[in-house]
Amino acid sequence: MRIGVLGTGNMADALGTHWVRAGHEVLFGGRDEGRARRLAERIGDGAGHGGLRAAAAFGEVVLAALPYGAGADVAEELQPELSGKVLLDCANPVGPGFLLLTEGGPSGARRLAAAAGGARVVKAFNLCHEDVWRMTPPAFDGQPLVVPVCGDDEAALALVHGLVRDMGCEPAAGGGLDRAGLLEATAALFIGLWVGEQADVRAIAPPLAFAAGPGAGSR
Repeated sequence: MRIGVLGTGNMADALGTHWVRAGHEVLFGGRDEGRARRLAERIGDGAGHGGLRAAAAFGEVVLAALPYGAGADVAEELQPELSGKVLLDCANPVGPGFLLLTEGGPSGARRLAAAAGGARVVKAFNLCHEDVWRMTPPAFDGQPLVVPVCGDDEAALALVHGLVRDMGCEPAAGGGLDRAGLLEATAALFIGLWVGEQADVRAIAPPLAFAAGPGAGSR
């Protein structure tokens, strides 16, 4: 699959590296084309590089690995190149004090979709630090990381589910794009607990067998 990556930062590096290693054709694009070239050369294995417009035109799937706010601005510029493409949003609209910057309005994913026009936006990969995505594979206690995925287009979701599995993770259907705001709010909550309270959020929820209460499965 051809994947265009908008951005040259840590998330572009972490996710793009996995997909290059999985055999996909990946082109990294940035406003600073020299930085895109250095990233592609460091990853190797035929990774390409160019500007933002080149990456958007190249990919069947386009990863918006850009800070919240910047992604919508770039998507608006690149509407012709992104039309009909799968646009993968991994950004978190989280500000100072771990507050959700979209509170009371559309989610970040919805804003990206509005800016991108005809692109098919899918939300995923926003719940973990980039160093988790660098793991090969991202797994804990022998259990692959589960990645919630939100979107409205079944074909787009199938492509993103495949990219999740290419990283050694398992996709989970998170619902339509109207639920992407829940993923973003979860990230705000988790980041606040991790950073502010040093809390282990994996200990918050009971195992699946107990999700509906002890003994629920035998009722």
